[in-house]
Amino acid sequence: MAGTHDWKGQAGDGWAQEWRRTDRSFGGLTERLLSRTRDFAFSSVLDIGCGAGELSLAIGRGRPHARVIGVDISRSLIEVARKRGERLLNVDFELSDAAQWQPSSGFSPKLLVSRHGVMFFDDPVAAFSHFAAVSAPDANLLFSCFREPQENEIFSGVGALLPPPETPPDPKAPGPMAFADRDHVRSILTSAGWKDIGFEPYDFAMVVGMGEDAADDAISYLLSIGTAAARLPDMPPAEQEAFHGRLRAFVESRVIDGLVALRAAAWIVTARRA
Repeated sequence: MAGTHDWKGQAGDGWAQEWRRTDRSFGGLTERLLSRTRDFAFSSVLDIGCGAGELSLAIGRGRPHARVIGVDISRSLIEVARKRGERLLNVDFELSDAAQWQPSSGFSPKLLVSRHGVMFFDDPVAAFSHFAAVSAPDANLLFSCFREPQENEIFSGVGALLPPPETPPDPKAPGPMAFADRDHVRSILTSAGWKDIGFEPYDFAMVVGMGEDAADDAISYLLSIGTAAARLPDMPPAEQEAFHGRLRAFVESRVIDGLVALRAAAWIVTARRA
């Protein structure tokens, strides 16, 4: 995954098909974000890069008098989110590039949230400047993002099983790791008109497989989304087969009591509109 464009196609389609297992893998992080929303008073919420809608729906259920709008660039993910939320009257989902989204008349988000949905903007300063412009004057920002790759086994474990790329990636390029450096994130938010910026390190277990066939469950999930899913189609058959063998050995070594859980590390970032 590189930027917002990728989410319009294969990446978005893959995550839409895997929303149940993705919500499972990020369950601990979702609970922490929900807990942090209690720090703020709000009646209007914008969920940036809402995906299949898990965080939007959870906030909407807990705050029935708040209006929640989830925005995502993937048509497939928005269709899933709308289906899941069709009986929740205070939550709506809109298909849009969040960096260009315009609120309907009378809606001005007091809280802007995101679960790992803000690292993919081609111009992050412009995106967060836009969020400041469309939000309420005293709006708060709350989002999560990955910390360094070595702290996240989805990259340091699974990703390391892949052949190294021909060109080392730019760590600040749009993608899952773009916000790992908190100084970089602070610079973006400050330049975009946000203040009182805070970072909470949060570690959680990313459950990628469970059940009687936890290893097979994990392997099928890890081959469906993320770095492996993106790179495998371009690899020669022999390299694909070798990777599958390495992945199985890695996953089977991690099965404990019917679970495959990977160490995951996030920043919980907060800020206030300047």
